Amino acid sequence: MSAGPEIVAPIARGAMLYDASRCSQPAPWIFDHAAWRARGALEATVGGRGTIAFIADDGLRWVLRHYRRGGLVASLLDDSYLYTGAERTRAFREWRLLFQLREWQLPVPAPVAARYVRSGLTYRADLITEELPTRRTLAHALASAPLSRDAWQRVGACVGRLHARGVHHADLNAHNLLVADDGTVFVLDFDRGHVRERGPWEQAVLARLRRSLLKVTGGLPANRFDEAAWSALLAGCEDTQCA
Repeated sequence: MSAGPEIVAPIARGAMLYDASRCSQPAPWIFDHAAWRARGALEATVGGRGTIAFIADDGLRWVLRHYRRGGLVASLLDDSYLYTGAERTRAFREWRLLFQLREWQLPVPAPVAARYVRSGLTYRADLITEELPTRRTLAHALASAPLSRDAWQRVGACVGRLHARGVHHADLNAHNLLVADDGTVFVLDFDRGHVRERGPWEQAVLARLRRSLLKVTGGLPANRFDEAAWSALLAGCEDTQCA
C-alpha cells in the first residue's frame, strides 16, 4: 500500500492500482467490457476496435480504456508491450501522472484504477478514469461552428497551465482537448506524458497541435481555423506563461 489513497493489489499474472477514495476494493472484472455489458452499464464504445468504453452504473460514470498500439507496429504487436517492471507499465505511469495533475487542480480526468496483466515477456494494460463533464472534442466543436476569440484563448490557457507545471503531453491534438458548453477546456490521454523542466519541447507540442487543427479543419469553412484563431490560442497560452 502506498501513501494516501493509492493502493496496489496483486491480481492473477499482474497487479492493479487504484484510488481507494474513488473505487473501494475493486475486482479485476471492472476492466472487462463484457462484464459491464452484462450489467447493462456499457453505454458506448469508441476509438479503434472499441478501445474506449463509457460506463454508467449506479451513479458512477467511468471511462475504460484498453491500451493499444498505433502506427505500423500495431499490426504486429496490437496491445502487447514489453514488460520492464510494474512501475514502468503504461497504465501505472499514466494513472500516477493524472493523480499528480489532479493534485495540481489541472483540468484532466481523475484516475480511478489501472491494471496490467503479464504474458511471458509482455503485458496488456487498462485504465479507468472518471468521465469528464463533456465528450465534445475540439475537433467536433470545430466541425459544428467556429470558435470565438475567447474560446480560442481558453484553449490556449488550458495548454499553458500544463506547460507552466512542466507537463509534457506526448500527443496533444484536436481530439484529446474537450470543450464543455460553459467554455471549460479539458485534456485527455496522457499516455507517455511526463513532467519535465520547461524548454523548447513546449513549442514542439504547440506545433503538433497546430498541425492537428489544420488537418481536422482542412475541408471546413476557412473561419473554423485561421491565423486569428491561432494567435488567440497563443495569447491565452502566453497569459499562463507558456511561451
